Amino acid sequence: MKVLKLLYIENRFYYIASAVVVLFLLSFIIEWLFFIAKISLFTFGAFFLIDILLVFLLKKGVLTKRITPDKFSNGDINFISLQIENHYDFSIYLKIIDELPEQFQIRDFKITKQLNPSEEITLKYEVRPTERGEYHFGKLNVYASSFMGLVSKRYIFSDEVMVPTYPAFLQLKKYDLLAISNQLHLYGIKKIRKIGHTMEFEQIKEYVQGDDLRTINWKATAKKNQLMVNQFQDERSQPVYSIIDKGRVMKMPFNGLSLLDYAINASLIISNVILKKQDKAGVFTFSKKVENAVVADRRNNQMQRILETLYRVETDFWESDYGRLYADIKKHINQRSLLFLYTNFETLDALHRQLPYLKGIAKNHLLVVVFFKNTELDTLIKTNSNNVEEIYDKVIAEKFAFEKRLIVNELKKYGIYSILTAPEDLTIDTINKYLEIKARGLI
Repeated sequence: MKVLKLLYIENRFYYIASAVVVLFLLSFIIEWLFFIAKISLFTFGAFFLIDILLVFLLKKGVLTKRITPDKFSNGDINFISLQIENHYDFSIYLKIIDELPEQFQIRDFKITKQLNPSEEITLKYEVRPTERGEYHFGKLNVYASSFMGLVSKRYIFSDEVMVPTYPAFLQLKKYDLLAISNQLHLYGIKKIRKIGHTMEFEQIKEYVQGDDLRTINWKATAKKNQLMVNQFQDERSQPVYSIIDKGRVMKMPFNGLSLLDYAINASLIISNVILKKQDKAGVFTFSKKVENAVVADRRNNQMQRILETLYRVETDFWESDYGRLYADIKKHINQRSLLFLYTNFETLDALHRQLPYLKGIAKNHLLVVVFFKNTELDTLIKTNSNNVEEIYDKVIAEKFAFEKRLIVNELKKYGIYSILTAPEDLTIDTINKYLEIKARGLI
């Protein structure tokens, strides 16, 4: 019975069996085909038994191990490895079916591979998670067949495993070294020309060719009898917060990810850049109330705290309460800070309802409102119209796109900075704005 549970009939068996049946049917018309049909049946049966003996010859003819990462990076390509060993003395043909987590919605996953005698290989396949949370892998099923291909033996490897999916930490690693080495422009992040000096004095040093003549310290020059200049450095330890709206407007999907997940991924990466620039990074979310707060700091485990906090953020589908956000910021953030507010406004009316609170926040802090272009509308606008209905759709799309630009101008009137970006460009545009603000000494 145990053999029968592991025995699977391959398609080739049915093709040959069908041919034998046809021969028997034809033998009713052509009598001499009956002898050929009987020979074919016995030969087929013999090969069938031999094939069963071959694949069941060894108890552990195939060993397979699935190797998963400790955690997945949301929205990125992640790799799963399969280590396979062939213990048979002949070549085998494998059909590998991995029971993937339900979040991937892949029901036809299959890998086919031929292995030579005693061969060991490592296969890799890629997955792209689009939701944060726990991803449960089921059993790993391997079907092994011989060169005859009539039957296969099923090997079941019960290494069921759970892999958590965190915000895009793979992108975090990509920007990490660039932030340290000041090479962020290599990924399309523009260099910003510094305007003037910050107010943080570092030291007085001897003048060398290339130093700014405007920094000459004449008193020190007179005492030392040689040119001396003041040296300044960027102001550090400035609080920078990423504020994420987790209301219903952030559930809108683009390319498999919701706007909330784009905002979470960007917040993680900008927090890392902030810490590398010696500033303090913090995050919190809001909807009906303010939650998931990590106070801006530069402690050693700050990035881990931010990562664990962002991992647990979920939308609650409420209408976001900006009045509650304003009151909470006024109460808990006493030092002037740079605030990146990730939200979305589709119409000017939607902005006007929240504008009094945004103006109140901007009085005490440098506020940057980050909201999103509707890239599907942009595609519709660029498409040629062939009938009246398509012209009407295009006009409506242009109206909504124009309102987005009006929102930018409306915020600018009240001294509120903004970033209007496509979801896929969110990270780069946010880093650009942060570097621009630092270079201009706005905070």
